Amino acid sequence: MESGESSSNERYAVFKDSSWFRQFRNGSNPWMARYVYGLIFLVATLLAWAARDYGRNALTEMEKLERCKGTKDCLRAEVVLRVSLGCFAFFITMFLSTAGTSKLDDSRDSWHSGWWFAKIVMWIGFTAITFLLPSVIIQLYGEIAHFGAGVFLLIQLTSIISFIMWLNDCCQPDKNAERCQVYVMLLATTAYVVCLVGIILMYIWYTPEPSCLLNIFFITWTLVLLQLMTSVSLHPKVNAGILTPGLMGLYVVFICWCAIRSEPAGENCIRKAEATDRTDWLTIISFVVAVLAIVIATFSTGIDSQCFQFRKDETQAEDDVPYGYGFFHFVFATGAMYFAMLLIGWNTHHAIKKWTIDVGWTSTWVRIVNEWLAVCVYLWMLVSPIIWKSRQTAESS
Repeated sequence: MESGESSSNERYAVFKDSSWFRQFRNGSNPWMARYVYGLIFLVATLLAWAARDYGRNALTEMEKLERCKGTKDCLRAEVVLRVSLGCFAFFITMFLSTAGTSKLDDSRDSWHSGWWFAKIVMWIGFTAITFLLPSVIIQLYGEIAHFGAGVFLLIQLTSIISFIMWLNDCCQPDKNAERCQVYVMLLATTAYVVCLVGIILMYIWYTPEPSCLLNIFFITWTLVLLQLMTSVSLHPKVNAGILTPGLMGLYVVFICWCAIRSEPAGENCIRKAEATDRTDWLTIISFVVAVLAIVIATFSTGIDSQCFQFRKDETQAEDDVPYGYGFFHFVFATGAMYFAMLLIGWNTHHAIKKWTIDVGWTSTWVRIVNEWLAVCVYLWMLVSPIIWKSRQTAESS
């Protein structure tokens, strides 16, 4: 047993001293592996976008095969779903083959961190097979992808809230309390100022007329939620401080802004370019930023498995895996469904305009519901300890 442990330690010592290329080839660095998976996810997203906007010849051939009995928009939406299905199949296979890995000397660790040629071939094979499947299966996957994308959003907002709570704990250590309080107040004040400025700007930009009742409702309700989170956080029984509601306010204001921006172009209540076929640089830059945001959000959420563990271990052994491999791949699998929904505007039968992403009334309401759900999760994380404590006190008495 001791000889096996010593040989394992020698193995990783050699890998530690070797070059990054050798580590990549031998599959010894799980931290480097996550970047490769992120690159695969980015390529799949760009492939789905390119097929949607510029795959006319391929779509015409698909129409001849009668895989999609509908318009050109139906074909464009379906090709996005096919690429998404290939990416989902790859990551769900990785999830099933790596779930439960806990030690670096496990053979599944080598599979997660290496064997790149085989895995790239597997991803390409899964993507190619999806184009041979009948349209019925693709449409069924599109309906399931609605649920999978919702799961991804739920995981993402839970990860963000956990990060905000962690940041609040880091800003309130026992030592240098007075200096830390100054930093906390400055950061919280900045967050609230940005929130209020964002809300005022949304009123100016997106409610030019009194008849824009829906946008007025979205923005006003966001302001109400900001006040609600602040009041609950500052309640004497909760006493969670002013930093976390300020940071959560930034998050919900951003989601509200994204929701209103997702409304279809040409609406009287949105001051933006009219719905034309012309593509300007601002549209292209916005699209590139949106795609990168999807990949970064998926990447950062995938390595944050600690916030979903009911039993958290404070100490970690040297031979423990640095992050949950199974959870990492599960997040990427649901992320594949999520980018498909964004590229087709959550409508499995029609695609959206070129160089656009997440546009349509369905996209708007998905983001608004996500905003409200984020506030509910945050408030529950604040009040749940008090509820459980009162129940335990009642049972003990």
